[in-house]
Amino acid sequence: MEKEIVKKYSNGELTVVWKPNLCIHSGVCVRTLTKVYNPKEKPWIKPENASTEELKAQINKCPSGALSYSLD
Repeated sequence: MEKEIVKKYSNGELTVVWKPNLCIHSGVCVRTLTKVYNPKEKPWIKPENASTEELKAQINKCPSGALSYSLD
């Protein structure tokens, strides 16, 4: 069984949780918040570049469930 990978990125108010094994690469995140999601950079998720409300709205549109969040 494949080990589940979970990556977390926080802006101090909200933690973005990314599960790469669930990701279907629809690109909704990259197109919605280009200042946060850039697959060419490390780390590729920079939650400090958007408001908590912007992040919540975008994460709720993730079709695969690979992105979720928790409030800090």
